Amino acid sequence: MKIPKLKTKDLVTLTDLSAPEILNIFDLSARLKKDLAAGKRVPVLEGKTLAMIFEKNSTRTRVSFEAGMFQLGGCALFLSRDDIQLGRGETVADTARVLSRYVDGIMIRTDLHSKVVELARTATVPVINGLSDLFHPCQALADFFTIYEREKKLEKVKLAYVGDGNNMVHSLLVGAAMLGMDISVACPRGYQPDSQVSALAFQISSKTGSKLTVTTDINLAVEGAHYLYTDVWTSMGMEKEAARRRKAFADYRITRKVLRKCADRCAVMHCLPAHRGEEIDDDVIDSECSIVFDQAENRLHVQKALMCALMK
Repeated sequence: MKIPKLKTKDLVTLTDLSAPEILNIFDLSARLKKDLAAGKRVPVLEGKTLAMIFEKNSTRTRVSFEAGMFQLGGCALFLSRDDIQLGRGETVADTARVLSRYVDGIMIRTDLHSKVVELARTATVPVINGLSDLFHPCQALADFFTIYEREKKLEKVKLAYVGDGNNMVHSLLVGAAMLGMDISVACPRGYQPDSQVSALAFQISSKTGSKLTVTTDINLAVEGAHYLYTDVWTSMGMEKEAARRRKAFADYRITRKVLRKCADRCAVMHCLPAHRGEEIDDDVIDSECSIVFDQAENRLHVQKALMCALMK
């Protein structure tokens, strides 16, 4: 099996990759997905170990990385905040140096993006950002792959995102700009994407021809969209803001009425977990338009391809 070569040691943000490298990862993802469906064993990472640092709870990230390493012939170690000294004051740099002597790769799901940056800077083995407060590159890669396997292209496909300007939309903005996709983002005033991330995405789009829009107008954002994406209004760790956010986001729920404003046969996406009845209605997420669980499955295949490329 041909494994793509990457120039980067780590995946901290999507800009660590080039657009051609992302497409090569997608090609490998498709092959690994096909092999798994056929029951074919592909022990590309036999004898390799991935350390998984979790400072935030997870379903999809933990299971997809752990199952992925097993399917590739390797093993994964689950390390919670309470399992390692990082939770008791040991520095990120010292943790990186120690783990680099024991394992072949590190995945971290954490609150502060600066921890991912420091871990990657200090570790001598590949580091993968499983989620930070600023970016969620693995989920975005799975999302773009989900669209790519349906469309066979990404250029001039329009993705509309409605909801909170969070880590998820940051990765979608940057990734869409890199891959030549058009993306429109609608968020309430005061909840829009980070200005520096938006500026980076617009800078990239000026070179790739991607059309980017950031607005408060949900109708403008979803008009003509081929894919309609949302995420929770209140991210993990922001529970104290939940009531205020429900009020601010009341007009940004994905309903059948909103879906009808998109292009014909528009597909609906959500990175999960979903707060049904808040950011999305049951009759949308459970409809024939939903590809939400395809996205979730593709976390497995894309991350397997990524680990092969970084850890082989």
